[in-house]
Amino acid sequence: MSTALSNAQKRYLRGLAHDLKPVILVGAKGVTPGLIAELDLALEQHELIKAKVAAEDRETRDTWIAELTEQSGAALVNRIGHTAVLYRRSKDKPQVILPKG
Repeated sequence: MSTALSNAQKRYLRGLAHDLKPVILVGAKGVTPGLIAELDLALEQHELIKAKVAAEDRETRDTWIAELTEQSGAALVNRIGHTAVLYRRSKDKPQVILPKG
């Protein structure tokens, strides 16, 4: 269900996300149903969000970020260290106008 983005669209979204603060924090419990519900709400309201993943090792971070994107149907725009940028078009009120792919 994930959204496929072109490189130009990812570049555009990275620019928009630059000044955003993380709104989703994945803690020691990892990706829980409650966290996915929060993520769904945040994506529906903002479309473009940052998620901070507090896992010590890279493998766990990769797994958790993959779970976030898979379970929310969002596209992974960018990832630097512990922070992932996710995008999912809002069903009700789309705000971000993507450039043509």
